[in-house]
Amino acid sequence: MPPAPSPWLHEEVARRMQERLDWIKCQPTHWAHWAPVRGGLQAHALLAQRYPSAECYVAEALKESAQYAAKKIAKPWWKPTRWSAAATQYAMPGEGAVQMLWANMTLHMAPDPQALMAQWHRALAVDGFLMFSCLGPDTLQELRALYQSLGWPAPSHEFTDMHDWGDMLGAAGFAEPVMDMERITLTFESPHRLLQELRGLGRNLQPLRFPGLRGRKWREQLHRELARAPLQLTFEVIYGHAFKPAPRLTVRAETVLSLAQMRETLHQRKSFSRNP
Repeated sequence: MPPAPSPWLHEEVARRMQERLDWIKCQPTHWAHWAPVRGGLQAHALLAQRYPSAECYVAEALKESAQYAAKKIAKPWWKPTRWSAAATQYAMPGEGAVQMLWANMTLHMAPDPQALMAQWHRALAVDGFLMFSCLGPDTLQELRALYQSLGWPAPSHEFTDMHDWGDMLGAAGFAEPVMDMERITLTFESPHRLLQELRGLGRNLQPLRFPGLRGRKWREQLHRELARAPLQLTFEVIYGHAFKPAPRLTVRAETVLSLAQMRETLHQRKSFSRNP
């Protein structure tokens, strides 16, 4: 079964996050798009247009997703732009391979977010930067209140606060993390349409969720309860970016450096610069 198209909300968040690149002067020669099938394939076109001469890594963990991304991203052979476009590799970037890593709406679904941040850190070159977005703790507050009033387990797992994400970035070796957030409220014409949108956004990772399949009566009750309240859902969207600094030397009584390490230490910048 092929992957589902990127959710509308993910594409909209990616579009808004892409506008934040106006604040950064760094022009990467290599960049990585992390999990674009869920994060936004339409956004990939915006990024490719912004960095037309930069080579790209499309990083998908599953082979099926990588093949799907390749099918959607690749330009037809008869289009002239196919031959002038920068190379795209459908593979995970190697250590220090990219100057920008773009990860939209994926961090809140990671079972081990700190391990994922460490993976991003390894993929970035020194002075490279990370751009990411994820959901925050006020997400689905209307649905959470409804489930709680009915005595049901929460409809989703708990989402992490942006300040905690900033602390995790620092622990992973990133520097100068900048975090901000906004709330997006979506309204729906029917309970069916609301639940359809939710299904497209991802699974319920709440450990205490109902372990089996819900029945028809439960679904009918959920539809009735939803219809009594305003048909809307709030999403707290967290945006963040951070840089990978040069490694610091360990202060010891005696420190031995190779010639290559000394050159790297004295070298202040790569061939690109960033906004202070």
